[in-house]
Amino acid sequence: MREYVYRPVVRLALIATRLLGIRFDLQGLENLPAEGGAVLAANHVSFLDFIFVGLAYHRRNRRLVRFLAKRSVFERWPVGWLLRSMRHIPVDRAAGAGAYGAAVEALRAGEVVGVFPESTISRSFLPRQLKSGAARMAAEAGVPLIPVATWGGQRLWTAGRRPALVRRVPVTVLVDPPLSVGAGEEPDAVTRRLTARLAEMVDGVIAAYPDREAGGGAWWMPARMGGTAPTPEEADGAERRAIAGRTPVPPPAG
Repeated sequence: MREYVYRPVVRLALIATRLLGIRFDLQGLENLPAEGGAVLAANHVSFLDFIFVGLAYHRRNRRLVRFLAKRSVFERWPVGWLLRSMRHIPVDRAAGAGAYGAAVEALRAGEVVGVFPESTISRSFLPRQLKSGAARMAAEAGVPLIPVATWGGQRLWTAGRRPALVRRVPVTVLVDPPLSVGAGEEPDAVTRRLTARLAEMVDGVIAAYPDREAGGGAWWMPARMGGTAPTPEEADGAERRAIAGRTPVPPPAG
């Protein structure tokens, strides 16, 4: 199928990253399959993570990734038109079966599907407990489940902050070998192992991050690593308050 929108968007994204001088460190690209379906399960620190993960796969063999994204994003013009034209998959949190079915169908057709199983950006910049959808769809479609760690994008645009045109920001994308899944292993058990593995990967990426020393006291560095980002507990509270602020308050009865 011809990609009349997706490939031009990729070219624009490549130009934008070059103009910003983003210093990519792409590791483990050999773990990305050249053909057939696969689920990429990535941590989530910024609004740009899907671009960086997608560009990593494009760098490997020019394959395109179909990402799951919140339906509300699809309702904004012109972003929604672009996402639909690139055949990304909208997720309605109140009725997720449709997105799940569409993702499994795409995987069985040989597509690569990208998932952020935290379901939202981590404001602590450390992986949260993951939802089990990525493990379930990989098992149902019979495709590899590949952990991906990304780091650095939060310095450009993340939850609770305006976009920042900062030049020469290092961005790391680390691709792990597919997670081994035992015969009959429950998705929840696989998801717990995926959660633990992503946490290990992110810790390793941060330890090797080129600007690690400059991150001492920085807002974009996790609190337990010397930064001033919220702790996971504080981040969860901030996320609950953000959700509450977006939820319409019903009028009083009577």
